Amino acid sequence: MLTRTVLATSAAALLVSATGAATGVAAAASTDIRPTHPAAAPAAALKPCAEKALTLKAAASGQDHVLRLSVKNHSSRACLVDRVPLVTYGDLDGAAVPFPLSGSSTYKLDAGKTAHAVVRSLSASGDSDSASGDSDVRSVGYVVVATNPEHDGKKFTAASLSEPGGLRVWMPVTTLWQTTPARADEALAESDGAGILQV
Repeated sequence: MLTRTVLATSAAALLVSATGAATGVAAAASTDIRPTHPAAAPAAALKPCAEKALTLKAAASGQDHVLRLSVKNHSSRACLVDRVPLVTYGDLDGAAVPFPLSGSSTYKLDAGKTAHAVVRSLSASGDSDSASGDSDVRSVGYVVVATNPEHDGKKFTAASLSEPGGLRVWMPVTTLWQTTPARADEALAESDGAGILQV
């Protein structure tokens, strides 16, 4: 009887010890959970391009009433310009209209890269109306191009754009910024002839 009592007591002590150890291990495991790798820092949000970081150009395209536009980011970081070039003619109200309408959006311009667009100042219907003497076509001495409404933009005279007699304007339309001159030309070429550009 004494032997059984001692064995029973020893077994009970071992069970309590094992249970306590297991509980301690579980508690330690539950309080010492750490991620294997630290969380990655979120990517920095792109900022609008500073006007001084951009080089804007406009040039005659070889097509009647069509100008080629380009903007280069000469900074060391990517930044954002408006998706649509802001093109205004002389002191006329409004700006060239993008088709299809793109709403408010931006275009990422990587460091050292250039975006391209083309703008048509005179629609085919405006040209034919002008020939008949019944038109609202205007003639201006310069055009201003900007990539952001808050920028001053760059002014180009009609003479510098091979239009010494002035730029004729009626319902001007523009493509969106494109990655290459060819893509900008394609966007203009897909116009349906009524001032609507497929982009």
